[in-house]
Amino acid sequence: MKIYLETLSAWRSIAAGAAIAIFGLSFVAQSPASAEEPQWRHGVSLVGQLKYPADYKHFDYVNVDAPKGGTLRLGDSGGYDNFNVVLASVKGNIAPGIDFIYERLMTASLDEISSEYGDIADALKYPDDYSSATYRLRPEARWQDGEPITPEDVVWSFEVETANDPQQQFYYTHVKKAEVTGPHEVTFSFDQSGNRELPQIVGELRILPKHWWTAKGADGSPRDITKTTLEPPLGSGPYRIKSFEAGKTITYERVKDYWAAKLPFAIGSNNFDEIRYDDYRDESVELEAFKGDNFDLRVESSAKNWATAYDFPARTEGRVVLEKFTERASGAMSGFVLNLRRSPFDDARVRLALAYLFDFEEINRTIFFGQYEHIDSYFYPTELMSRGLPTGRELEILQAAKEKGPVPDEVFKTPFKNPVGGDSTLKRANQREALKLLNAAGWVIDGNRLVNATTKQPLRFELLISSPLFERVALPYKSALAAVGIELGIRQVDTSQYINRVIKRDFDMIVSGWAQSLSPGNEQLEYFGSGSADREGSKNYGGIKNPAIDYVIHEIIYNKGRDDLVAATKALDRLLLWNHYVVPGWTRPATPIARWDRFSYPTPLPQYSIGLPTIWWWDAAKAAKTGGRS
Repeated sequence: MKIYLETLSAWRSIAAGAAIAIFGLSFVAQSPASAEEPQWRHGVSLVGQLKYPADYKHFDYVNVDAPKGGTLRLGDSGGYDNFNVVLASVKGNIAPGIDFIYERLMTASLDEISSEYGDIADALKYPDDYSSATYRLRPEARWQDGEPITPEDVVWSFEVETANDPQQQFYYTHVKKAEVTGPHEVTFSFDQSGNRELPQIVGELRILPKHWWTAKGADGSPRDITKTTLEPPLGSGPYRIKSFEAGKTITYERVKDYWAAKLPFAIGSNNFDEIRYDDYRDESVELEAFKGDNFDLRVESSAKNWATAYDFPARTEGRVVLEKFTERASGAMSGFVLNLRRSPFDDARVRLALAYLFDFEEINRTIFFGQYEHIDSYFYPTELMSRGLPTGRELEILQAAKEKGPVPDEVFKTPFKNPVGGDSTLKRANQREALKLLNAAGWVIDGNRLVNATTKQPLRFELLISSPLFERVALPYKSALAAVGIELGIRQVDTSQYINRVIKRDFDMIVSGWAQSLSPGNEQLEYFGSGSADREGSKNYGGIKNPAIDYVIHEIIYNKGRDDLVAATKALDRLLLWNHYVVPGWTRPATPIARWDRFSYPTPLPQYSIGLPTIWWWDAAKAAKTGGRS
């Protein structure tokens, strides 16, 4: 099950409808493979050797004696109107937690940078040139209605997901076809060789029940995978939908006869009898609901709330616990994303000027209670961040990239740094620098407005948001822009309208970003590649089209080892930063979670995730002391 802490966080808008890819580029076999006859492998590792052997009993980080039972109640926002995961990124709002009901071909371990082990498939094999990959399905793998999971299900899942989800279609663009090649085997053929990431990407494929989707529904009419639905779908995972009220609440119940319960990848996991989500459209209402013990756990996205809102009796009495969990498995860039498809954001000088006018230090002091850090990398804060000036292999990649497309001179000459504010002197200096850039781009002061020197049109644009939390940050930014004559409008819309407008690129500026794994790969094409820039629904929100960036992404995908991957990723980081596609935003070094003290988790937690809710469990002794419910 691939749902962890990130599912609950404020980053839902960044990752909506798609799983974050955690892939890399160097596979390790269970046994040596020859070019003539590929060998079956129980797993693949992207960095070094697999930690777990073929006969592993369970993952080291789980509590094999964790009790089963209890209910985990979670809050959600935005509502939902769809259970069809195939359309998650293109139609409707997908129900929270829906991935609980599904399994995939392979499953990731949480204590390795990027390794996968058999799930629905117990093994895979591929030739030395990585031109295809074959997966062997477990004969015992079952749907929740008792029917076996078949190779036909796998082929059908691949076909319908790539046909109906543009993100999946783009992500699997190098998979030429999927076909049944044995009683329990499926082979995926690729349109190229040497892309060592492709077998693992295919391993992440979510498998859907063909026999259920192609039959008639409860109302007697044929089901349609191309349409949204609120009929609870059939799954193969550890949970099924127990009950729901569309857009308001949904409860998942643990499947008592889950086919994989005693397999190594599932032991010690999926411990809650029920997991429930309740929807709250208002942040303040949600907070009060938590304090009133209407749900159990809350990822606090507001620095103000974390600093001031939890001084209430249950916290004082120790019945509510506040904890910070350090993120170790991923990096990120978030901030004000600019739509390069629209003027004036197609001018890098204007984009940089907007960065000079964002006073992070002042906002961190007055709004964030000093809890945040200013992001200065697309892979912050990991070993993949670019620092200093490029040297060695990184420099070689950047020099080659300059032959392919535009590379700012600063990439080679100047270490990237965000503008620094926080006092009146620095603020005035930043304003002067911003106006200098804007003047060079053709914008001049006319009274109290900044206008285009030729057309006399004022410089005005709109920030699109879906949460009032962002308005607290946007308002001081609006004032800072107004001080130099720029007019910023702030438009808050509901979640559905926000998603639709972002999909259709109907915005000037949004607050968004990209979460990154420690092993970047093909997903970078979706984030920053020219091929995704004009595709509705892609994660290339701003519309980046740069052949130099395309070249560096190619170097990431076809790297020659970990050192080469790190060098190429740092080169990509520099190109993205020095093109000023985003006004860099903010992040906290640890994720703050407030929870009623009814749960326990393994200690130590796995190195690269806190595994919530997968490896946590209901602690009856703690619950008895905490009170409030059984």
